Amino acid sequence: MNACFDLECRRCQRLATFLDDVKAQYPEYHARPVAQFGVQNPKLLIVGLAPGMHGANRTGRPFTGDHAGILLYQTLHKFGFATAPESVSREDGLQLVDCRITNAVKCLPPDNKPESAEIVMCNGFLAAELSGLAKGTALLALGNVAHGAVLQALKLKAKDFPFAHAARYQLPGGLRLHDSYHCSRYNTNTRRLTQSMFEAVFSNIKEDLSCPM
Repeated sequence: MNACFDLECRRCQRLATFLDDVKAQYPEYHARPVAQFGVQNPKLLIVGLAPGMHGANRTGRPFTGDHAGILLYQTLHKFGFATAPESVSREDGLQLVDCRITNAVKCLPPDNKPESAEIVMCNGFLAAELSGLAKGTALLALGNVAHGAVLQALKLKAKDFPFAHAARYQLPGGLRLHDSYHCSRYNTNTRRLTQSMFEAVFSNIKEDLSCPM
């Protein structure tokens, strides 16, 4: 499968059933696959793990309305990739600049933990996104799962590109991969990921984008 985003996707029975249950409990929630957000031809594509229960799963926009989006959108705004430092809802007027945000898994998984088969099933959507990117585009993988999903979508071997915070790789085909710990509540509260650490990754991204291939 190497297809465009499908709002009606129900290929993963566990996730589809879980979303049905969530929608019944929270009728006002989006509770469906969450589409990518941002420009069509980005200079930076950010890949997260999956929608959060009361964030993207509620609002329908990646990293919007939950703790994980706080540091991300603040940093995007500081580095010129977003028109505002806070993403509240799809109707808040915020726009991304030269940037798009997506997830390795488009549906909310129970306990925020997608199964390996679900990551594989959803990988065709990510592969389709990556296939349309221009040479020199920067990719930012938020966490090891997103990192692995990017490599899988590009048919690259994980052993050749190990995940590490602040790692940066020149990939075959002209894309550049940057890694960061995920900006989750756990990582920021425990200071596994600090603001300065996250901003250093974006400084690397800006440096790469300023250097033509």
